[in-house]
Amino acid sequence: MMVKKNIIDTHIHIWDLEKARYEWLDNDTSVLNRSYHLEELLPEMSNTPVASGILVQAANNLEDTTLMLDTAGRHREIIAIVGWLPLMEPHKVQMLLEKQFDKEPYFKGVRHLIHNESDPRWLLQPQVTESLEMLASYHIPYDIVGINNEHLKTAIQVSEKIPSLRMVLDHLNQPPIKAGQRFGTWGELMKEIAANGNVYAKISGLGTASGNPVGWTADDIAPYVGYALEVFGTDRCFLGGDWPVSTLAGSYGTHWEKYTGIINTLLNDEDAEKVYYMNASLFYNL
Repeated sequence: MMVKKNIIDTHIHIWDLEKARYEWLDNDTSVLNRSYHLEELLPEMSNTPVASGILVQAANNLEDTTLMLDTAGRHREIIAIVGWLPLMEPHKVQMLLEKQFDKEPYFKGVRHLIHNESDPRWLLQPQVTESLEMLASYHIPYDIVGINNEHLKTAIQVSEKIPSLRMVLDHLNQPPIKAGQRFGTWGELMKEIAANGNVYAKISGLGTASGNPVGWTADDIAPYVGYALEVFGTDRCFLGGDWPVSTLAGSYGTHWEKYTGIINTLLNDEDAEKVYYMNASLFYNL
């Protein structure tokens, strides 16, 4: 199948060290420890089948969300953002939704950097649960950035407590590519959470998850992509590039070449179109 320029990249980051605080970069010695603006990515994006993108939060503060909204307003390529809300303070969440974000056309989802919290069950705190219930009532989906099986177990409990909350597992919740497991505890937990039809899988971040950032291949990640498509179905999976974190494992174009190669091999044209843009449009109310 010829890949048309219609893909929605559902996972793009930007950050500006002068405009927001990014605590996770404090001791980072990699190329990520500098500001990244969308203007740097756009020339690369133009050479891929990606037609548009969604900006995803990179800091647990409103300054980062403001930066993304400002960027979205200036670039037609950005069609939505996944922002941040103070989930530990439900009254503030309510106020922000009522007075600002529910009226903001680009504000289409929420995320918190749970993988940087010491407690893997952070999402199960009563205040957070109350805020998540609020998101469900506003039909705002939630991105879960989990990196281990404990995060996945927590996500399962959240999906049981608030079954109407649409959630997506960023980066497939770090499948055991590096360990070479097919598919172990991760696989069982993914199957369990997929039983909730409101939980989606985001195929993204797999180059860095491979444990071999320099030499990873499409063959390394294809079994995990295939497994996600099998347990979630072709109606509940979509793609994300994870730029600029993905630059630790190759160029933007390289990632999309591998992702589209896998999708085109595994799926027919109709199902590929779902994964490329239709599912994301439905999930994020685009």
